[in-house]
Amino acid sequence: MQISFESPSQADAIALITELDAYQGALYPPESHHALDLSSVDEQGLLFVIARDEAGQAVACGAVVLSAGYGELKRMYVRPQQRGRGLAKKILQTLEAATMASGCMELKLESGPYQPEALALYARCGYEPCERFGGYADDPLSVFMQKKLTAPQD
Repeated sequence: MQISFESPSQADAIALITELDAYQGALYPPESHHALDLSSVDEQGLLFVIARDEAGQAVACGAVVLSAGYGELKRMYVRPQQRGRGLAKKILQTLEAATMASGCMELKLESGPYQPEALALYARCGYEPCERFGGYADDPLSVFMQKKLTAPQD
């Protein structure tokens, strides 16, 4: 698998995000679906990665939106046939390293209770529950987590 920083406006990225929206749309009612249109984010404030298989097919993606004080993890998605191979963790680690390289030392995220695998991954990777942040409304189907980033110890 190759993970690289790419444009979210290309066809491969749009296809992954469309699949993610359909997946989440089946899990949550519209008022609890807090999708972000990545084209609305200034490229300077966006880190977006795509994972490609050996044939060059896009199979997963993830993003961080950088803002004052923290980055927000968004649009994490792994196609179902690629799940269970550690790909989401590799994407998360890639995004964490790039976030730190940008000078940002905290990541936050919003997920939901109907995605227990995602929540378990975040917890295993050091994310802890936190209060609602940013412009999110109070929603019983939102789970908020955060992590202070530190350079890996050798």
